[in-house]
This record gives sequence, structure tokens and C-alpha cells, in this order.
Amino acid sequence: MTQFSMVDLKISHRPIISYRPIRPSDLDVLEQIHGDVFPIRYESEFFQNVVNGRDIVSWGAVDRNRPNGESDEIIGFVTARLVLANESEIGDMLQCDSSKSGQTLVYILTLGVVETYRNLGIASTLIREVIKYASSIPTCRAVYLHVISYNNPAIHFYKKMLFKCVRRLHDFYFINGQHYDSYLFVYYVNGGRSPCSPLELVTVVVTCMRNGLKSVAARLWKNDVKSPKWSKCKESWGLMRTTQSKRVLTPEGSGCECV
Repeated sequence: MTQFSMVDLKISHRPIISYRPIRPSDLDVLEQIHGDVFPIRYESEFFQNVVNGRDIVSWGAVDRNRPNGESDEIIGFVTARLVLANESEIGDMLQCDSSKSGQTLVYILTLGVVETYRNLGIASTLIREVIKYASSIPTCRAVYLHVISYNNPAIHFYKKMLFKCVRRLHDFYFINGQHYDSYLFVYYVNGGRSPCSPLELVTVVVTCMRNGLKSVAARLWKNDVKSPKWSKCKESWGLMRTTQSKRVLTPEGSGCECV
């Protein structure tokens, strides 16, 4: 899940942002930031898996110029998991054969930035790290994630990052006793792409039919030309049958007219 707001609070110093893997020492801060920015509460097992790298990859952003001994405290993060394509919910969204063993995807679990550090490009850099990671895996075909339907800043952000919104999932989230829809966003890597849409399929069929008709017409024309023997008029105005005894040359239209 991704959480954004358009709040742009001023920082009292000039930040120097760097990125590193999330470590076990980040556990408390990671839990706190998740609690601050997300309406969903995550289990403690999730955080343990993140900081210890158990089936989850993660990157953290820190401000090296942050005062009060907090220069290595994370102020932004992204967590993701490598999943098999044939076990994912977007297997049908891939043109490649997702049923083949070994085809994988990267699913973004959470992405967040401390409020005072938003609009500094931190989220964009974190997402690029995920895309770079996915691209480095030869079997990976896409990066995907969910965005709650009312989170317009996040929707705009992923579109700006060239993710494609491929599906709307009704009642995907259940928060505080209320259902919310989710948008499914996908970024294709390593030649992965979505299957043809109905419009694209129609276009392909029409093109094939058109090419087929052209081929048939060309063959018919070729056969028609071969049947009678033709020779050029000396006046170079057209063609005329050699078997006819009478010829009338006409300067109109296409040249020769046989009678």
C-alpha cells in the first residue's frame, strides 16, 4: 500500500538524502512510520520479516544531515516481495506464458515517506530502486501494486512513474468497518507486456483480413493478365489484343480500345 498527501512542511535544515537496506535496528522506527502514514495496521511478523529480509526486499531513505543523532534514522521506505507469476493476481495481465515455471513478478507491499520529507523525490527514487531490482532478475516480467481508490496523489504519482492502471478491484480494502476499492498498477520489465486488448485484437484481425484480400486480388489480377496475350501499342497509349484484326487507337482514357 502507498500513502501520500500534498502537505509540504518545511525542514529546518538542508537535507542530504541517501539510501540503504533496512536493518534490524530500524524495527521501532519502521513500525512507527507505518502506523503514522497508513490506515491499515500491519502485524509484527510483517516488520520482523522486513528488517530481517525474510522473503522481503526493502530500501530505506535517511537524512545524513539530520540533527540530534538521527542521521541514520529512516525517513522513507519501500518494501517488496518476489512472487511467482502463476500464483499472482496479474498472471492474466501478462502476454508471456505466466504458467511457465520460473516466471516472476515483484509486488510492492508498502511505500511511505515521513510527512516533513515529502515532495523531495524520495518516493520516486525508492520506486526506481525497485524497478532496477526487478529488471536485474531475468525471469521477472513486471512490478505491481495496489492503491486505494481515494488516494489521488498516489494515483497521480504512479502514472507519472509510467505505471499502467490495469484494473479496479471492488471492495479490496476493509478499513474501520468500511469497504474501499483498489486500483491495480503495473510496470512491465524485461520485455513483459499486457496481452492484447479487445480493440488491439480487432485491429490485428482487420489488418490480417485486409492483407489477405490484397493477396487474393493480386493473384487474380496476375492470372487475368496471363490469359490473353497483350502487346504495347506503337503509340504507347496502352495495350491491345494481338488476336484482333481491327484496331482503333483512341487518345481517350487508358489508350487502346479493341473492336
